[in-house]
Amino acid sequence: MTFIDFSTGVYPFLEIKDFHRAYYRLLEEFACGRVRKLIITMPPQHGKSVGATTLLPAYMLGIDPDMRIAIASYSASLASKFNRRVQRIIESKEYGEIFPQTTIKRGGKPAEYVRTADEVEIIGHRGELLSVGREGSLTGNRVDCFILDDLYKDAMEANSPIVRENCWEWYTSVVKTRMHNASRELIVFTRWHEEDLIGELTRREPTLMLTEWSQLDAIDSNTWVYLNFEALKASPPSEIDPRQLGEALWEEQQNCSLLEAKRRLDPLRFECMYQGHPSSREGLLYGDSFAEYDELPRDLVRLSNYTDTADTGDDYLCSMCYAVDTDGVIYITDVVYSRESMEITEGLVAQMLVESGSRTALIESNNGGRGFARAVQKLAPATRVEWFHQGGNKEARILSHSATVLHNLRLPRNWRQRWPELYNHLTTYRRQFRANRWHDAADVVTGIVEHEITDRPTSKVQKIAFL
Repeated sequence: MTFIDFSTGVYPFLEIKDFHRAYYRLLEEFACGRVRKLIITMPPQHGKSVGATTLLPAYMLGIDPDMRIAIASYSASLASKFNRRVQRIIESKEYGEIFPQTTIKRGGKPAEYVRTADEVEIIGHRGELLSVGREGSLTGNRVDCFILDDLYKDAMEANSPIVRENCWEWYTSVVKTRMHNASRELIVFTRWHEEDLIGELTRREPTLMLTEWSQLDAIDSNTWVYLNFEALKASPPSEIDPRQLGEALWEEQQNCSLLEAKRRLDPLRFECMYQGHPSSREGLLYGDSFAEYDELPRDLVRLSNYTDTADTGDDYLCSMCYAVDTDGVIYITDVVYSRESMEITEGLVAQMLVESGSRTALIESNNGGRGFARAVQKLAPATRVEWFHQGGNKEARILSHSATVLHNLRLPRNWRQRWPELYNHLTTYRRQFRANRWHDAADVVTGIVEHEITDRPTSKVQKIAFL
C-alpha cells in the first residue's frame, strides 16, 4: 500500500493538494529505504508534521515492526505529543485492518511490554517508537530511523548562537552516535536561520536539491536529498513543483494576498519561514538602511532612467526612473521589476518613461539589451535612449559601491507596498555574493550611483540615433 493511500485510510479527513502528493511520495521513498538522508522544508501550517512525524512513523512500523524509530523536537513535551498521536493511529481499527501484525500494549496487557508517552514497543517484535526533546538523552538505544521535527521553537532560539551550537552538539553527540550503517535520517522543519542544523549539514555534507524524480535513480546513500516548498513560487517550475512563478503553495489555506501581506511586514523573516531561504541580518549588505522620502524636492536638475535587462529566463528585468537634485541626491520615482518576457517589459518600461518624463534612459546591452533599447526608443520617442556594455565585475561593483548607494539614494516612503519584490530582494541582499539568488536590483542601484556620482567614462556609452 502506498503511503498516501495509507494516510487517507487512517485519516479520512486528510486534505490532499498537489504538493502534498509530491511530499507524501518522497516520504514513501524514505520509508522504503530508497532515500536514506532526507531534508524537507515548507512553510508553517502546511501539514509537514502531520505527514512526517505523525503518519510516517505509523506507516514505517507497519511495513517493518522491527524498526526502532526516534522522534525529536525542540521540547520533550512536543515530541511526546507526536508519539501519542502515532500510538492512537496504531491502535485504531483502520490501522489494524491495514497492518494487523503491528500492535501495541492496551491497558495493562501484555504486562511485559512498555507503553508510555515517550516510548512504546511493538508486541512480538523488536520495533519501538521513542520520543526525545532537543538535548535529551537516548542512552543505550540503537536507532534505525531519526525524525527531527522543528528543533527550534521560534526565531529567538534560532537567532541565539548558543542554542544553535547546543543543537549541533546534541545532533553530533546523541543522534549520530545512536545510528548504524543502515540508519535513516529525516529532518523536517521551517527554516529560521542560515546557520541552523540544516544550514550546517548542507555546508558540510553533499546535498542534492530535488527537482525531478529521476534524480533519485542515482542518489548516493551519503547524500542528503533536499526538497524545499516555497509558500510563493519563486524558483523555476519543476516536475516536483510545477507551479508558475508567484503561485501560492496552498491557495485555499494561505492565498497570495495573505502571503504578500506577511512578506511586507518582515521580508527577511518571510524568506526564512515561508520561502526556505534564510539569511541573518548581520550578513546583509543593505538591510533596512535605505533612506526614504515623502516628496520630491523642487530643485531637480535631471530626470533619468537606468535599466538592466534579464540575463536569463529566471532573472528580473529591473528598470528604475529617478530624479537628481542640485546636491546630487538620487530619488527613485518609479520602477519596473519583472520576470515577464521582453515583449511585455518593453511596453511597461516605455510607458514608465513617458509617464515619469525621463529625458534619458541608460540600458545595459549585455544580453539582448540593444534590441530592447531600440524597441523602447520607438515607444518613447521623447526620451533619449542610450545603451552600453557593462564590462565591470558585478560582485566587485555591488560590494564596493554599497555605502555610496545607502548614502546617496532615496526611495519613496511606500516603496515596500509599491514594489514588494524589489523591497524584498534589496533588503535581504547579502554580503556573501554567491549566497544571493538574484542580483538584478542591487546591480541597478549600483549602476545608478556609478553613472551619477562616480562619473564613469562616457566613451563606454553609445547613443542610438533614432531621433
